[in-house]
Formats: sequence, structure tokens, C-alpha cells
Amino acid sequence: MPMIPHSRPTLGPEEIRAVADVLRSGQVAEGPAVAQFERGMAAYFGLRGGVAVASGTVALEVALRALGVAHGDNVILPSYVCSAPWLAVQRVGAQARIVDIDPVTYNLDPQKVRKARTSRTRAVIVPHLFGLPADLTSLQSLGIPLIEDCAQTLGATEQGRAVGTVGLLTVCSFYATKLLCTGEGGMVLSNDEVLLERARALREYDQAPSLNAAAFNCKMTDLQAALGTVQLNQLGTFLERRASLAAVYRETLPTDIFTLPAVPSGRTHCYYRFVVRLPKGLQSPDELTTYLSRVAHRGVQCRKPVFRPLHRYLELPDFQASDEVDGTAISLPIHPSMTEDEVRLVAQILREELR
Repeated sequence: MPMIPHSRPTLGPEEIRAVADVLRSGQVAEGPAVAQFERGMAAYFGLRGGVAVASGTVALEVALRALGVAHGDNVILPSYVCSAPWLAVQRVGAQARIVDIDPVTYNLDPQKVRKARTSRTRAVIVPHLFGLPADLTSLQSLGIPLIEDCAQTLGATEQGRAVGTVGLLTVCSFYATKLLCTGEGGMVLSNDEVLLERARALREYDQAPSLNAAAFNCKMTDLQAALGTVQLNQLGTFLERRASLAAVYRETLPTDIFTLPAVPSGRTHCYYRFVVRLPKGLQSPDELTTYLSRVAHRGVQCRKPVFRPLHRYLELPDFQASDEVDGTAISLPIHPSMTEDEVRLVAQILREELR
């Protein structure tokens, strides 16, 4: 039986045609297709502008530099996240203050952010994990500049506000398996033209009026951007398909065994990932790994949602929620090209392998 992959880009004739058109034009580096994609993304969020860059990690670094974050400053971010936010903070010379999460939503715990705040805190990086918005209302009330990390969440809302429209800066990732993809790529978006102009000055150094030691070449190409514009035009359809597949998971996975994704009041979920918690008694790393191997042997590729929480890399104590989630959460296959029958088969195999 063919493997049901954990994630997969959704690409078709329109994407192939758009990339071929760029190749025929001869303009394969940054050019008009990048500008069109930037305008499209800014319009999607309803923001003033966007600056396309080479990756989501670069977008985080550019956002921090645009805010003026530097040596001596600190930036708050969650432990339960990939290493990209921490790497971006290191690259600008600031100190990362790692905090625990809300184990129900997997997002930043605003109370932990409040306690971690110091006089040197310049920003909070707010990843909206797995498709669910973080508690933006509580985080915004702290009065610290927010950098919304929308790498995993587009189109979802918190108290009626779309993610990416609340923070001072928003970053996106367009990696191959993201909600919309350009292969690799990212973007910084904002309503603040001064911040946008700083970001533009950081992504390239050619023909600058003065030398900027922080500037480098991290541009997106027209080949990538043409792909991105086609994907953006289909994003609504992609999100509808993910919601439909998530509904099938909710119908078929028994809630007395699996803890399904929470959607707190006032928030919507776009299901970049469908992350479930396994029952107690299957919590050791070896047991979890063995379970994932058994499921894979039957043709279903599930994964740990986060490879390793940051506090474990850094050997920091007292991250109870992140540890609890890390020991019990798995991410199930969900992508627009899946069928409902495949979702039901995944649910069946997950149940059977727990017996």
C-alpha cells in the first residue's frame, strides 16, 4: 500500500505554466513577479506592504533588525517551536528569553510572557502553531511589540481579527509544505512604511546610498514568486479542503482516546496540522517512537509536531507544559490532496495500533 505522506505540496498545471512563463521571459532573478507577489500578500492581509525574502527564518531576522533589536536586548519566544525564532534572535546578537506554552493550544502562555518581560525586552515572537491563533488579545495588552509568525497559520482569526494583522510586523514562510508554497521563501509584512523600508534595505546591498553591515543578499526570485502568486489565488480553496478533512478526523477519532485540537472561543483554526494528544500511558519517548513506527509500517506517516523543544537544546529547567506536550502529541497527515477515505484509514490505523 502506498504511504500516506504527512504533508505534500499541492501543485498543478497553473503553477507549471506560471514558472514556465517566467523562464520564457528571461527574468529569473528578483523582478516584477516578486513585486506582484508582495502586493498580493499585502492585500490578503490588508497591510501596507510586504518584503519578500529567501526563507521564513530570514524573514524573522529581517523583522528583528528592522525593529532595531540588537546586542543587549532580549526577545521573548516559546520553547515549543522549531529552532528558527531562536536562531534569528542569535543572529542579531540579542538574548532569547524562552517561555512555556499553554498545553491546550500549544501557543505562548501570555502569563509566562508577562513574567519573563524585563526592561530590555524589545519584542515577542508569536508563532501561531499548527493553524490556531495565539491569544493575541492578552499578548497585545502587554504593550510589547509583537512579531506575528504566520508560517503555520493563514486565514484564521482571533476575536474577529485575522492573524498577521495585529502585530507590528508579520512574517511568513513559503517552504514546500506550508499552506502556500514557493519551494523556499518568506516575507516580512507591516503597516509601517518605515519598517518596510528598513526591511527592503536589509535584503540587498546593491546600489545602496551607504554601506550597511547588516544588509545581505536574501532576495526571492521571480521563479519562486510566480509560483507563490498562483498558490495565493488558490489559498481559499486549500483552506476549505483542510477544514473538510479536519471535520472527518473529528468524526472518526474517538475523543475518549485522543485529545483533538482545541479551538478556544473567539478563535478559528486553519488546520495546517492536525495535532492530537495520545492517551496517558504512552508517554515515554521510546513508546511514542515505537507507536509512530508501527503506524508507518502500515502506510501512514505521522510525526512529532516539534522535533525538540528549545529548552531541551538549551538544558533549561521547568517547562512542564512543553514537556507534557512533547511526550504525547503527534501530527497526523493533512493536506489538500488527501481524500476523505485516506483520513478514515489513518484514523482506523491509529486506533488499531493503540490496542
